[in-house]
Amino acid sequence: MEGAGYRVVFEKGGVYLHTSAKKYQDRDSLIAGVIRVVEKVRWEGAGLEPAPTLYCLLFSSPKDSSGGDSCASEEEPTFDPGYEPDWAVISTVRPQPRHSEPMRGAEPSCPQGSWAFSVSLGELKSIRRSKPGLSWAYLVLVTQAGGSLPALHFHRGGTRALLRVLSRYLLLASSPQDSRLYLVFPHDSSALSNSFHHLQLFDQDSSNVVSRFLQDPYSTTFSSFSRVTNFFRGALQPQPEGATSDLPPPPDDEPEPGFEVISCVELGPRPTVERGPPVTEEEWARHVGPEGRLQQVPELKNRIFSGGLSPGLRREAWKFLLGYLSWEGTAEEHKAHVRKKTDEYFRMKLQWKSVSPEQERRNSLLHGYRSLIERDVSRTDRTNKFYEGPENPGLGLLNDILLTYCMYHFDLGYVQGMSDLLSPILYVIQNEVDAFWCFCGFMELVQGNFEESQETMKRQLGRLLLLLRVLDPQLCDFLDSQDSGSLCFCFRWLLIWFKREFPFPDVLRLWEVLWTGLPGPNLHLLVACAILDMERDTLMLSGFGSNEILKHINELTMKLSVEDVLTRAEALHRQLTACPELPHNVQEILGLAPPTEPHSPSPTASPLPLSPTRAPPTPPPPTDTAQQPDSSLEILPEEEDDGADS
Repeated sequence: MEGAGYRVVFEKGGVYLHTSAKKYQDRDSLIAGVIRVVEKVRWEGAGLEPAPTLYCLLFSSPKDSSGGDSCASEEEPTFDPGYEPDWAVISTVRPQPRHSEPMRGAEPSCPQGSWAFSVSLGELKSIRRSKPGLSWAYLVLVTQAGGSLPALHFHRGGTRALLRVLSRYLLLASSPQDSRLYLVFPHDSSALSNSFHHLQLFDQDSSNVVSRFLQDPYSTTFSSFSRVTNFFRGALQPQPEGATSDLPPPPDDEPEPGFEVISCVELGPRPTVERGPPVTEEEWARHVGPEGRLQQVPELKNRIFSGGLSPGLRREAWKFLLGYLSWEGTAEEHKAHVRKKTDEYFRMKLQWKSVSPEQERRNSLLHGYRSLIERDVSRTDRTNKFYEGPENPGLGLLNDILLTYCMYHFDLGYVQGMSDLLSPILYVIQNEVDAFWCFCGFMELVQGNFEESQETMKRQLGRLLLLLRVLDPQLCDFLDSQDSGSLCFCFRWLLIWFKREFPFPDVLRLWEVLWTGLPGPNLHLLVACAILDMERDTLMLSGFGSNEILKHINELTMKLSVEDVLTRAEALHRQLTACPELPHNVQEILGLAPPTEPHSPSPTASPLPLSPTRAPPTPPPPTDTAQQPDSSLEILPEEEDDGADS
């Protein structure tokens, strides 16, 4: 099509139409196809100047794409037309019947299958993305006529890439009532250029600002300002005041977006960090007062953060770091607290110990927990001398503590990975009761990681992506280009706090530093950023694809130096906090700004990189209340992909 005035600017295979409502699709219910974004330029006038035309291209199946009329394009070109063309998106969806009325601009010679579909971008009203999850990501296109086309399932990823291409030629604005619904607005080149010129938002000439804006909205439009809330709220308001919205009602589990649009951040130089020596038992003793109460606790925590603890001190200090003992309590208060907690532990342990085999056969939940715990305990840190051997008493303690935790936290119970978190604690504490309550303190920090919905893990991966986007946008772009932009290869890091990435003694050092809560919350995310920063050149200069990236990350196990990683993580934190224009959602992640109230119009934390921010979920509005106009629309950021789209 290149030679006939057509240009394919995007093509993606592996797109399927699911024709069955079953959860698991069989082969006959899947209709395979290709999505293409195609430009057609009409040449007119004596000088043959390009003029925009409205063009709709019919879908051609993958087997037809190899012919002479193919639109095949192996990769997405970087393309700036220099004028304002019309665009078409082509997919595999069955069109709505139009009887004998011909499609505008359709070419009769183009092939048309029973599932072929074409639509001009000017006819789009909105695009809905699937909810993040473990299944295939999909998009649903809604036309101006109000018709909703069947979902297009991307089995090999590509929703983010398609939306990124479309956002060059359309304004895609996330609805404030449904964060997965993108409203479509056409660009007005002259109006935008005029507005930018009169508002004096750019130091340079704004004559070509629209062209640059479409190619790189963040670096072009927002290089001179970081917050343009009022401007874009007014510019993108699609309805007059008081008009009712025809948007679908918001889902219960989706937060409401805020208004802030953030530009790329210019960070200063990365400072040099030197870590200190571990806190010794003598140094700890100097902080113990006459009644056994610890003194100058902030200074002591700072020392633990900067140097960790000597091995002989961990058994006592970890009880404070994990909240089992109070930093303000006296020695007598601690003894009374331990006696109380000991009684409480054995009462819970007796609950499952007293269950007879006959009862357990009728209690599938307890039986399932016991079986899973026995299987996991049998393979947890068996190379460690504390747990090696078939009759090792440490294995029995692991088993008993984990089963008792099921009695302590009925809702959560036991999930694979918890044994990895308990093992180092029991190794250090070497007391069943104390280890149990220290483990409970650790689980208070990470129990969201083990929830069935995985929302906490998704949120952490989103925050990690946001931090990495600010720290190293080039690395993020590279990972995006290799279908690794979702950072799913970091999942195990965050789930069990790097337990399997470092040698056992280094894990002890890493955890005690993280438990101080210094220099702010979410230091474990900066630890992940530090590891990626250390491997940056290897990843980017070796030409790795997604499989090689995953393989390389897995091969880092037991090869990392915890001191080097902690030093770099602290340096990254200092570099971020020294930035005077740090985005508000990044400040929240680092604990530099309090979380924004749910109903406040100011920005709140967001899992999206450099995105408009979101507030915690709020109850849906009453059904009899008129919906308000979309006055808080936001420019579509480059999001991380969902599920298989990573």
